[in-house]
Amino acid sequence: MQLYVVDDYGAMSRFAAHLTAERLRAQPEANVVVPTGNTPYGFFRELIALRQQGAFDASRLRVFQLDEYFGIPPDDPRSFSGWITRSFLDPLGITAAQVVRLRGDADDPLVACRDYDAAVRAAGGFDVVVLGLGRNGHLGFNEPPADPAAPTRLVRLSAETIASNEHYWSVGAQVPKHALTCGMNNILTARMKLLLVSGEQKRDILRRTITGPIIPEVPASYLQVSAQVTVVADSAAWPWPQSATVEYGHV
Repeated sequence: MQLYVVDDYGAMSRFAAHLTAERLRAQPEANVVVPTGNTPYGFFRELIALRQQGAFDASRLRVFQLDEYFGIPPDDPRSFSGWITRSFLDPLGITAAQVVRLRGDADDPLVACRDYDAAVRAAGGFDVVVLGLGRNGHLGFNEPPADPAAPTRLVRLSAETIASNEHYWSVGAQVPKHALTCGMNNILTARMKLLLVSGEQKRDILRRTITGPIIPEVPASYLQVSAQVTVVADSAAWPWPQSATVEYGHV
C-alpha cells in the first residue's frame, strides 16, 4: 500500500485523475470500476478534462458498476446507475454496450449478482478500481463485518450508511435499506486499486484502514494485504507526519 497526502480536495482529485489517466492510456481496453458519492465528483471532473485533452481513449473501456440500491430502477434519478451515467459515462462518451450494471430492479437479486460475477470472470477481473471510503470502513456497500472473500450480493445497509445517504434523497423520502454490491473478492483482486479519501470526518476510519488491525469490522483494512493499492488523501483526512509503518509516495 502506498499513501500520497496532498494539500486539499482539489489536489486529491487532480492527482488521482492523472494516476488513472496514465493507467488508461497504457491499457485502453481496461476493465474499470468507479464509485458514487461526494468524494469522486472532483476526480470525475479532472478525468473528463484529461480525456478532452486527449490524455487517454475511453472508447474501448469496459465499466462495471460498483453498487446499486435494491428495488430502484436505472431510470430513477436517484439510482447509482443514473448517477454514474450523468457524471461519468456520458461525459466520457462511454456507451451502454461498454457497461456492466448491477441490476437493482432485478426480480431475483441472487441471479443478478451471479450474472455480474460471471461477467467479471469472463472479462478477466478488474484492471482499475477507484474507491471511496465509507465512514464505517465499507468499500462499495460491503458493510462491516465483511469477509474478504465475500462475492457480489444483496446486503442490508447499516443505519450509519443510510443516515449518510439521506441528503441524496428528497425530504421525507425513505432511503432504501438494501443494496447490491460488488463483492470484496472482486475488489481486492483488482490489478490497480485507488482509494480516495477527503475530509476530517474520514480521519479516524482512514487511520484504522491503513494502520489498524485487519478485521472484518473494518472491511477497508483488507487493503493492507492486497497488492497494488494506492491511497490518495488530503491533509484533512491524514494530518499526521510520515510513519515507518506506511509507505509514502511523492507528488
